[in-house]
Amino acid sequence: MSASQATSVPSDGPAESGRLKVMIVDDSAVIRGIFRRTLEADSEIEVVASVSNGQQAIDALAKTPVKVIVLDIEMPVMDGMTALPKLLEMEPGVQIIMASTLTEKNAAISLEALEKGAADYIPKPTAKYEIHSADSFKRELVEKIKALGGLPQPALRAAAAPATRASVASAAEKKAVSAVPITKRPVSNVPPRIISIGSSTGGPQALFKVFEGLKGHIDHLPVVIAQHMPKAFTGILAEHLSKVANMRCAEGVDGEPLEAGRIYVAPGDFHMYIEKSGGGHVIRLNQDPPENYCRPSVEPLFRSVAKEFGSATLALMLTGMGHDGLASSETLVDSGATLIAQDEESSVVWGMPGAVANAGLCAEILPIDQIAPRAINLMRRT
Repeated sequence: MSASQATSVPSDGPAESGRLKVMIVDDSAVIRGIFRRTLEADSEIEVVASVSNGQQAIDALAKTPVKVIVLDIEMPVMDGMTALPKLLEMEPGVQIIMASTLTEKNAAISLEALEKGAADYIPKPTAKYEIHSADSFKRELVEKIKALGGLPQPALRAAAAPATRASVASAAEKKAVSAVPITKRPVSNVPPRIISIGSSTGGPQALFKVFEGLKGHIDHLPVVIAQHMPKAFTGILAEHLSKVANMRCAEGVDGEPLEAGRIYVAPGDFHMYIEKSGGGHVIRLNQDPPENYCRPSVEPLFRSVAKEFGSATLALMLTGMGHDGLASSETLVDSGATLIAQDEESSVVWGMPGAVANAGLCAEILPIDQIAPRAINLMRRT
């Protein structure tokens, strides 16, 4: 067995009380080492198994249950896509993050994995120097694992508005705030002329569900989406949404007209917003600094929609960690727009929708399968 395929056996004995148990599955010893050191630098996380292929992951899970698995796609013996359903069958509550390099092929596989039960994905830096120097990658890895594992995220919680709940609360925190009443805004009496959507962790699955329900009902207006995704992934997401919605969906292109009957997805690593041009509107892209660590961010998109469409906007805040879009959602609803948030039970992570809900910015808070029917109802209002 080569060094890159060596197996790190599960740790002996139970995990330290209160720490989040994680398994790393990757055929690269370098990647496994970087992942382990990054995760174990956080006192709330314990890597209890580090293995080099899917079969070893199955064997390790049989011995030591874990809450989160970081699963590589391409591995010898058994690849990630083969292992994914087997791991979920063994431990139905386990949260699996697919790890892959930034290629269109791996982006397509990652989205397929999400459809088959993976909770999230993370792109791996390809060069050794990138892995060691990518602080943003390390932060994203830790935050995703803690969010999916149900641990609170102090940095995000501190940055949120005072009225919001923690991005991802512990069981005790959830119980403590469950009785806090949520104030709701009135629904706009103006029929929507645009739908604007923000989403992150769990977003692709939620988007597929929403657009399945909206099929045939949105050809009279444009739809704009800011989904937290890297380059290569957003184009593949747009292709999937085209098929699901049965209408044209593509990454936004700077300067192109905003047209009814089209879905525009913010490209990875670009902010997308709307600007008035002549008698209509155009899509604009830029690479301004990330907002809330995100690019694309929901903030510039929602701000621009509030400015250009105001009360004629139907906005949806879907599952995602953090609070991106919170500030611009306040701007949106103050302009008279209707904001619907996905509910906690159907969200993979109730961070972004929870933030706007607890800030009293939503007209409605609904399960994912009720959002499309309600949106159709609002579009039929006269």
